[in-house]
Amino acid sequence: MRKVVLGFSGGLDTSYCVKYLSEEKGYEVHSVIVNTGGFTAEELQEIEKRAYSLGVKSHKTVDAVRSYYDKVIRYLVFGNVLKNNTYPLSVSAERMSQALAIAEYVKEVGADAVAHGSTGAGNDQVRFDMIFHIMIPGVEIITPIRDLKLSREEEISYLQSKGVEMNFAKAMYSINKGIWGTSVGGKETLTSNGMLPEEAWPTQLTKNDPEQAVLTFVKGELTGVNDKTFSHPTDAIVYLQSLAGGFAIGRDIHVGDTIIGIKGRVGFEAAAPMVILKAHHALEKHVLSKWQLTWKDQLATFYGNWMHEGRSSTP
Repeated sequence: MRKVVLGFSGGLDTSYCVKYLSEEKGYEVHSVIVNTGGFTAEELQEIEKRAYSLGVKSHKTVDAVRSYYDKVIRYLVFGNVLKNNTYPLSVSAERMSQALAIAEYVKEVGADAVAHGSTGAGNDQVRFDMIFHIMIPGVEIITPIRDLKLSREEEISYLQSKGVEMNFAKAMYSINKGIWGTSVGGKETLTSNGMLPEEAWPTQLTKNDPEQAVLTFVKGELTGVNDKTFSHPTDAIVYLQSLAGGFAIGRDIHVGDTIIGIKGRVGFEAAAPMVILKAHHALEKHVLSKWQLTWKDQLATFYGNWMHEGRSSTP
């Protein structure tokens, strides 16, 4: 039986992929989730249970949080990178770490094919495909959602016909969680003026009384929040997120140019990243010369666009 490794998040698209690849195409499906900081241990256990309940042969969880920070996020902070002065690259930056880890797992399993749940409308299809072509040349890439041009309603109908139980109301929104923010896509982001309803945001507004946070940076890296110091910046980011998330800071909808040449809109929430970037930028304005700031801005814009388009494997 031919083996396929599927990048699996437990959401609607990748749940569809498991059923389609195993029951319609006859593949032995090996799912893998690459955690870049968006999941608790309990959530990862639930995702593993979901994978097995859908019929995968095996499931693996890869912890890529610290490597994602060390290879990507630290440079986003150094450059105060906001795509089009708005978006902290919450998802686009993490896709490289995820794709590279999935490619390594394909080699480990000895799979004939690799699959992901990207649609044909956005950037992720290019980011995943490009890394796979470079790192695992010759391995077939399968993208059911893109190739079959499926709507989320069609995916829900298919899964219901297979007796799959999940929160289909929640599945109407595509949510990607990571340590550097969460993206939210839905019918409202498919138009030029729709706004996501309150219930679509993964983190609800729960705080109204002001709080003060003091951030400590050492050579551009967050090492402390208030009276707490942390052994690694990822721990500081998670802690700051727990303080700021309840204020619904960092919510917005970004309009940007996709890699494939069309405009796209995505909702996102990124409380800790936005606080960190604004604080670090303010600090730099106090200590850097105007010429340092000018050249840093130019380099940071290039780096942000380069990372956004999945270019981390180019020379």
